[in-house]
Amino acid sequence: MAIDDNRAPAALLRDGDLAAAFDRAAAGYDRLVACNPGYHAHLRRSARRLGPRPGGAAPPRLLDLGCGTGASTAALLAAHPGARVTAVDASAGMLARATAKRWPPGVTFVHAPAERLADAGVTGPFDGVLAAYLFRNVADPDRLLRDVRQLLAPGGRLAVHEYTLSGRPSHRAVWAAVCGGLVRPVGALTGDRQLYRHLWHSVIAFDTAAQFTGRVRRAGFHAVRAAPMPGWQRGIVHTVVGTAA
Repeated sequence: MAIDDNRAPAALLRDGDLAAAFDRAAAGYDRLVACNPGYHAHLRRSARRLGPRPGGAAPPRLLDLGCGTGASTAALLAAHPGARVTAVDASAGMLARATAKRWPPGVTFVHAPAERLADAGVTGPFDGVLAAYLFRNVADPDRLLRDVRQLLAPGGRLAVHEYTLSGRPSHRAVWAAVCGGLVRPVGALTGDRQLYRHLWHSVIAFDTAAQFTGRVRRAGFHAVRAAPMPGWQRGIVHTVVGTAA
């Protein structure tokens, strides 16, 4: 069950503390995710689950919310060639890694917290929003969901790619084993112990897939569903998709 943020364990990071932790980890982040089987393929799968642009064949305008070093941005472009993508992240270090890569015209990077997009000049309407590994890291996911819905054009789609456990004990046990055997040792070796401890606990503390699906529906989205990922992440990572009325 999701926990009240006021009772969040000390292991969880929020806001500036979390952005600073990602700044410190940015230099080696791409090498670490490359060790995760299916990481990029799963992001592309979630990007495809946004579906086609509603109402026409023109290149869609997409928002990549929490773009990190650009892996989700690349996934959006692979799934939607020619799309105009606005990619946003709160970590200056991660964003610097993203902007150093080569991108086609139409891709714009913005340094801003997801909760303060308007202050950074990010305005809608967008045809689709992809948020990868973001919502369990924000203090008020309900408010952010409502804000995202306001940024979407009518019929626009949201795809949340997130660690949302199924609720089955077996999947929780797999996550615990991965954290004990890989996530925590990696954090110790790289000096990013605090960030990877946050990763471990934030997944346990966050919604199950069913709970987050209900959260998205309550925020005003329609046709909401949770779709699993294949492989070892089945029951651990889902895409939760919904449509703005």
